[in-house]
Amino acid sequence: MFDGLRFAHWKPEARPDGIVVLVLDRADMGVNALAQAVLDELQQLLERIAIEKPKGVVIRSGKPAGFVVGADVKEFQDFDAKGAVHDAIRRGQLVFQKLAELPCPTVAAIHGHCMGGGTEMALACRYRIASDDESTRIGLPEVKLGIYPGWGGSVRLPRLVGAPAAFDMMLTGRALSAKAARNIGLVDKVVAEPMLVDAAVQLLERGVQRPFKQRLLGDVTNSWPVRQALAPMLVKQVARKARKEHYPAPYALIETWRRTGGTVEQRLKAEAKSVTKLAGTPTARNLIRVFFLQERLKGLGGKEHGIQRVHVVGAGVMGGDIAAWTALKGFDTTLQDREMQYVQPALARADALYAKKVKVDAKRAETRARLKADVEGAGVATADLVIEAITEKLDAKQAIYAKVEETLKPDALLVSNTSSLPLADLRTTLKDPARFAGLHYFNPVSLMPLVEIVRHDAMAAETEKRLAAFCRAIGKLPVPVAGTPGFLVNRILVPYMMEAARAHAEGIPGPVIDRAAVRFGMPMGPIELIDTVGLDVAASVGEVLAPFLGLEIPQGFEQKLAARQRGRKDGQGFYTWAEGKVRKPEVPKDYQAPEDLEDRLILPLLNEAVACLHDGVVADADLLDAGVIFGTGFAPFRGGPIQHIRSVGAPALKARLEQLAGRYGDRFLPRPGWDAL
Repeated sequence: MFDGLRFAHWKPEARPDGIVVLVLDRADMGVNALAQAVLDELQQLLERIAIEKPKGVVIRSGKPAGFVVGADVKEFQDFDAKGAVHDAIRRGQLVFQKLAELPCPTVAAIHGHCMGGGTEMALACRYRIASDDESTRIGLPEVKLGIYPGWGGSVRLPRLVGAPAAFDMMLTGRALSAKAARNIGLVDKVVAEPMLVDAAVQLLERGVQRPFKQRLLGDVTNSWPVRQALAPMLVKQVARKARKEHYPAPYALIETWRRTGGTVEQRLKAEAKSVTKLAGTPTARNLIRVFFLQERLKGLGGKEHGIQRVHVVGAGVMGGDIAAWTALKGFDTTLQDREMQYVQPALARADALYAKKVKVDAKRAETRARLKADVEGAGVATADLVIEAITEKLDAKQAIYAKVEETLKPDALLVSNTSSLPLADLRTTLKDPARFAGLHYFNPVSLMPLVEIVRHDAMAAETEKRLAAFCRAIGKLPVPVAGTPGFLVNRILVPYMMEAARAHAEGIPGPVIDRAAVRFGMPMGPIELIDTVGLDVAASVGEVLAPFLGLEIPQGFEQKLAARQRGRKDGQGFYTWAEGKVRKPEVPKDYQAPEDLEDRLILPLLNEAVACLHDGVVADADLLDAGVIFGTGFAPFRGGPIQHIRSVGAPALKARLEQLAGRYGDRFLPRPGWDAL
């Protein structure tokens, strides 16, 4: 059937039973990403199949790790630079439409990750079958890149599974397990991975009748009147999470679906037009940039870390949660504190985490068995990595190091989770500082993706490399930083949080301050953030950094700390908290926020980012932007502090700082480094 055709990325197999298996094995990558060359070859195959009319077609991956990771994002970026996005989208749509129109049944056999364009290719098949492996995840995450599915995904998915389930996937970018995908009708059958191709062939031969309820849901929820009624509800849902001016993609997706009916071709053209427009927005370009920053952080350390056993000293919120996360990710972990009463709450939090993250009882028990209480500290002798996470006191930490070094293995690493103490001070009493570093996690550990690898002058390069690989193994993003006070993230956050607290002390209501920051694009306002991390933690970090940054701790902290009003953990801080949820006071309707409030909050953060870059806290501007986005949630659609400064213009922002300095004091004076931007 395929005589005379040669392919770099596809391996077609014509079986004796009349079924064709198309194996995708991209030649130049370890994963399958859908580049134009891959789609061009698929088009040639489909044209031949349409003529030959086999009994059926199975599409599977030749990669062991997964099906398809999605479109080739680098190529998409190149198309954008050349103004060729619309042509590229239409070409992809036409190839998948050829697949959908084949005169024989087709099935996508999915194992491992199936994302974006891979899911759109599967949607163009008549059937989908998936392996029950935990690694199998099916999703359409394009919204995270500032666009939405453009190769027919937004056209086909709502009709297949019904609009509510389809929009839940497309608006959140959430990936589904095979079982969840089957439950909504996205997948027709779930089998064990070794049975995948055989079961796919059976599916082709026998077919499957979709349940009447699912077919009805697809028809009814995409009818004109239901689209008009459902669209405003979806918009309201999105508006609770994302502002239209910051993230236009979800709104464009809903609106295109609301107003476009008719034939598949009409709907595909509307999809292509809308996605092309989104691709040219600053949001999409910045989010694609952030995607590549994330890939850079993932690749910093390679895979070789030589760590199997981890010992954590300090079972407080940070230490306990670091230990729980490490065990969740497959490492044997021991957790030490002075007495069992201090370890027990950490174990209880670990149980709650595992109940949420590990759904299979047997696997949850295995995970929990990897985490052991160790009051005596016996785990140090067998550990490959010891993490110290005790109180921020220099002498206490150094006492722990002296004890740990008595039994520490010759090739084991010792790290501190300090959030503010200089590594040059911490390392002074160590016998072997080359294997010592900072490994600074962020709270909550299970949600925050960033870990700072903190350097000092006596640290070995191999130590940093191993720690970066370890971060990758536990699903975290490492950014190497200099061991100066506050490192990167806290140094940049403190001026922002302190200015917010100062504005609050001046009488500006907390909700007004928070709204100004959220309007800029921060995930949470600074007053709520202080309550969330704890006034005690904010004050402690502030005390270390204030002299270094030339700042004063604002009024309001001491009285609240004396009254045990530390924020969320006490149920009272700047706000009242109940069951972990904030209750903010009402602001009088006629209250007018100061016109310069946003500048007062955001410019100190940008100012310190410039200073960090100037001082060499990180190697370059991209690493700084990545660290601040993944460590603070800084408006990803703006691309990071330095990218934002370049977009707005450094001279204009520097001039605004000088204006604020004249109005409010020297803390706003531009720091060194602005002129270099």
